[in-house]
Amino acid sequence: MSDAHATRSRWLFMSPRDIGLFLRSARTDGAIARRRATHGARAAFEAAYDESGDPWASADPRYFYQRWKYEGLMASLPPCRRFARALDLGSGVGALSLALTAVADDVLGLDIAQSAVDQATLRASGRLGLRFAQGDVCALDGALDGGFDLVVVADTLYYLDAVDDLSLKTVVARIARLLAPGGLCLVANHYFFAADRDSRLSRRIHDAFAASPGLQIVHTRRRPFYLTSLLSLAAPAAELLPEPA
Repeated sequence: MSDAHATRSRWLFMSPRDIGLFLRSARTDGAIARRRATHGARAAFEAAYDESGDPWASADPRYFYQRWKYEGLMASLPPCRRFARALDLGSGVGALSLALTAVADDVLGLDIAQSAVDQATLRASGRLGLRFAQGDVCALDGALDGGFDLVVVADTLYYLDAVDDLSLKTVVARIARLLAPGGLCLVANHYFFAADRDSRLSRRIHDAFAASPGLQIVHTRRRPFYLTSLLSLAAPAAELLPEPA
């Protein structure tokens, strides 16, 4: 990144056009909420990707904010560390997964919607060390456990069917089991104002990660309109909360 671009990224995080990005995201969230009530989560997300291709405009070059946000997420990682295997949970059309290839030898993106996986796979055509597969964060394959030294969970968990404290505790413990010894987990969520409903939910998600006995906080940072937490594995995988019988 050039010095001029770095300076612009630091001070200019959105343009007037990006207001349309937030409006589009709000419409997408509303449509998903209505459809999942009658058709279930996977069908709701499949429809969103089928209808608009990139429902949250995460890879749309017209919007500056999303690129700036991904730059911020990458900057939240240790500056000199390279990862062997990274996992992007809720990878969508793969824009963040693609960015992760700069710091990881092998990147796997998982998304609940096969439509998103198909689009991401097409975008990543010819890119070595990057692949995508369909998967649900609430039903992860046990074969993934202990396989990643970086797990990224960006703007994903507030779309769970249930976001009560017990459900969050269970999902966070499951995510912790994905980490290899010494592994890191990067969590990011929208955060506007402390008092609004969505920001309160984001804070609860981050608090659930911070409270997990399997993880310890490295740092938490708030930037315009989003919150990040970087955590490290605090216990061997065998000592983490086991899956329910």
